[in-house]
Amino acid sequence: MSDNFLDVIHAAVQKTREEHLLIELHGKERRPTSAAQLLHLVAHARGSLRRAGVKPGDRVALLAPNSARWVAADLSILFEGAIVVPLYSRQDPRELAVMVKDCSPVLVIADGPELAAGLRGAWPEHCPIEDLRDVLRGDPVHEPPRPVAPADPVTIIYTSGTSGEPKGVVLTRANVDYMLPQTRSSVDRITGGQRADKVFHFLPFCFAGSRVMLWTQLYRGNPLLLSTDLQNLVAEMGAADPHYYLNVPAVLERIKNGVGKKIAERGGVALALYQRGQAAFRRRREGKAGLGDRLTLALAKKLVFSKIKQQVGPSLEFLICGSAALAEETQWWFELVGVQVYQVYGLTETTAIVTMDTPGGVRPGYVGHAIGGCELKLSDEGELLVRGPGIFAGYWGREQATAEAIRDGWFHTGDQCELDHTGNLRIIGRVKNILVPESGHNIAPEPIEEKFMTACPRAEQCMLIGHARPFLGIIVPGDVPKEDIDAALEVVNASVPHYKKIRAFIRVADPFTIENGLLTANQKLRRRAVEQRYRAEIDRAYAS
Repeated sequence: MSDNFLDVIHAAVQKTREEHLLIELHGKERRPTSAAQLLHLVAHARGSLRRAGVKPGDRVALLAPNSARWVAADLSILFEGAIVVPLYSRQDPRELAVMVKDCSPVLVIADGPELAAGLRGAWPEHCPIEDLRDVLRGDPVHEPPRPVAPADPVTIIYTSGTSGEPKGVVLTRANVDYMLPQTRSSVDRITGGQRADKVFHFLPFCFAGSRVMLWTQLYRGNPLLLSTDLQNLVAEMGAADPHYYLNVPAVLERIKNGVGKKIAERGGVALALYQRGQAAFRRRREGKAGLGDRLTLALAKKLVFSKIKQQVGPSLEFLICGSAALAEETQWWFELVGVQVYQVYGLTETTAIVTMDTPGGVRPGYVGHAIGGCELKLSDEGELLVRGPGIFAGYWGREQATAEAIRDGWFHTGDQCELDHTGNLRIIGRVKNILVPESGHNIAPEPIEEKFMTACPRAEQCMLIGHARPFLGIIVPGDVPKEDIDAALEVVNASVPHYKKIRAFIRVADPFTIENGLLTANQKLRRRAVEQRYRAEIDRAYAS
């Protein structure tokens, strides 16, 4: 079989034919698309692309939420030898316009007039924008995928840098050819590889990890159940009843906290067993459990945690979690419930994955060992450096930024890490200033801080926080009235997308100075020093 992932996916989908390959969930209703129907949509879309003059190597932007249509458009662009530029449908149109201008696509495919109008409003000098439904009605082209060389780009995925300017990460056919056998074998090791797995998916396909999950299931010829409404996620998840799904920490924290809240409201014996069961489980992990702890834990599992498992997912066997650090206690909680969480770590620049947990090797607080062919080492500053076939080709049109990121063949991740004696990786924090909250978005703090300072004249300093937290907050030193801060936050939040909104603030008395160690000699924030000094205040703000 060819190593070309496009040929493998094409063959796998053809082989699957009449079986349901993509199943959209609309509340509790299932709307299946068979493999044959998907190929039919792809063929019509390829005809539309040719009619629009799209040639191999051209960039085509795809602006749409997850759907079977999205998958068909993605495959049609790839099969035509063009480069897919996936865009986040919930992103501010002004930010999308910057990305689209940067990569100069010959065509933008938008799912519906509202998305198209938003982009046109932010980008008057636009290239042709076509509606996704119209693209799927072209004259069909029934051909194998066009030849694509290993070094040829297949997708450009935009990610924000420290300046806040989005950079296009160029991934080649060789990058994906390397990654998909890795992910397929990893999934097969966990599941046994003897059946069709029920895989639920709700993360946007425009993100690298999400895209790799999609391609992995197509590569395996395995069906995928698609969320279509994040506001209705609980009903969709219940209808899907999956064996596993890809997560970000924020979702797992929400599940854990929601269960805890319901049990606390109920009170009584259930609450007592829930609390005592967790305490007994903790003592067992520490090797301090006595006979009473073992009896309590057994009873709690039987009467409380088994019922939680039925609520979380009757058929749920495991979860995969990535994009940001998962709290150690949350990972232990799911294990107590009876659902193993496997962590993955990686960046868009590494074709999404660098390390993965394996069965029998999970250590909560760590994100797994390097996947095959991937090398890891730590710099003198503790920054993780990565080398291997998954490292991206470079940032689109940014030679200097590429040279800064890849030095002597090693990609500099910007993450400060530790490796245990077995090579298991632990993420400590960011070497760079980029914040990665639990949503998994990369957020440069400086542009948001600047917006706040402009909107709050009485504030002389501020610092954005939120790395590995459920939302962004801001520290404001000095005697700044609460009403001024509230007004400024209203202005800032009105100008940024949902994941950049500031949802908490902390007022502190002392300014950031060189003397108290919170500023460098050239007046730059010592962000870690600020977080360490105000750790208690920060923890209280996120606990409230």
